[in-house]
Amino acid sequence: MASTPPHLPASDSLATRARDHLWMPFTRHSVYEDGGQVPVIVRGDGAYVWDEAGRRYLDGLSGLYTVQLGHGRTEIGEAMARQAAELAFFPIWSYAHPRAIELAERLAHLAPGDLNRVFFTSGGGEAVESAWKLAKQYFKLVGQPTRHKVISRSVAYHGTTQGALSITGIPYAKQPFEPLVPSSMRVPNTNAYRAPEELRDDEKAFGRWAADRIEEAIVFEGAETVAAVFLEPVQNAGGCFPPPPGYLERVREICDRHGVLMVADETITAFGRIGDTFAMSRFGVTPDIITCAKGMTSGYAPMGAMIASDRLFEPFRHGSAMFLHGFTWSGHPVGAAAALASLDIFEREGIHAHVRENEEGFRRTLERLHDLPIVGDVRGAGYFFAVELVQDKAQRLTLSDEQAERVLRGYLSTALFDLGLYCRADDRGDPIVQLSPPLIIGQSEFDEIEQILRTVLTEAWNRL
Repeated sequence: MASTPPHLPASDSLATRARDHLWMPFTRHSVYEDGGQVPVIVRGDGAYVWDEAGRRYLDGLSGLYTVQLGHGRTEIGEAMARQAAELAFFPIWSYAHPRAIELAERLAHLAPGDLNRVFFTSGGGEAVESAWKLAKQYFKLVGQPTRHKVISRSVAYHGTTQGALSITGIPYAKQPFEPLVPSSMRVPNTNAYRAPEELRDDEKAFGRWAADRIEEAIVFEGAETVAAVFLEPVQNAGGCFPPPPGYLERVREICDRHGVLMVADETITAFGRIGDTFAMSRFGVTPDIITCAKGMTSGYAPMGAMIASDRLFEPFRHGSAMFLHGFTWSGHPVGAAAALASLDIFEREGIHAHVRENEEGFRRTLERLHDLPIVGDVRGAGYFFAVELVQDKAQRLTLSDEQAERVLRGYLSTALFDLGLYCRADDRGDPIVQLSPPLIIGQSEFDEIEQILRTVLTEAWNRL
């Protein structure tokens, strides 16, 4: 057991202490062991954050697709403090407390269709895990016990728990932890830039083709064995793939025809990111389950939820049936208070309308980058966009593994940060730079993002 550390001298910086003791997720720690400094962010206000040396950065990723309303919202912190003073914690296992009741009711009213039952989690991966478990138990209760398989999309990311990771479509992220939960299959995603050549100029035809691959998988596996289809309304990993026209409607039809549940993973897209509380509402399609987290509290507390239809709750209304699943922190009073305060701000400040009014300006600003030879595609929706990088624009030729390692990991992320932009250079799929800024920003911040990207991507091309 580690002993209590002695008083640390002032010369021991936060970065050094982070290097020595903090195990950071998804991080190559060798960078810091070899002399690199851990960036330490100490303050945030609005769309900006500051490091320990006082340098300012535009938060182009909302922390991690999370800080919808920007940093420094004292109103949310004050609501959390009041709740902690009144009731800091009590479980909702056979009990309830006011904030969980109020938040569940509010989310039910905001969700599309008859999604009226809210099961709280600590985050998005737990919500996805909950949805798969609910699907399996539901079908057992209604006399269809062979339905347990799930279908998800290539390169899609759904979480790190064993079940959610099994649904994830990123092979290298799964390999260290295999064998995982069996019975999950992958189908093509909606990356129109990489669509079959004969479908690239017809979005509707591409959307129907991609949706029909889901039906093909259901039929191949045997519909009587398939419980659910999991998809993000706008897929994150791979770089912001919006649904082609008619795609979500077609998936809904396919699921209905085969008795399969449609699960919308809105961990990222919910709470204003696409211009509505839930992206599925904006796209006009009602799933059977929505999973969500991140922006529910605007990042001020960990909070997630699985929101299910009345139909899925019905077997649990009677007799001895119970959902044999849960988390200590489900519906945490302080987290629920943060979520309620965040939703109040969304309504009062018209955040959804602000996103819808400005998304085309954001898109047009990023599309200026098309004049750079390294920029192959700009895509996304709402305040959720990606810039795909290529080595040959005419042939849509992606970066080689060596180029991605040297330029994407070895240069881009650090260079963008050094110039004052925190965002994400990612190669889960083809190499991209991803942008998901706070929902409060406007044209001046769009211009700042574009100017920094232009400078860094121009140099990145010279380094290929």
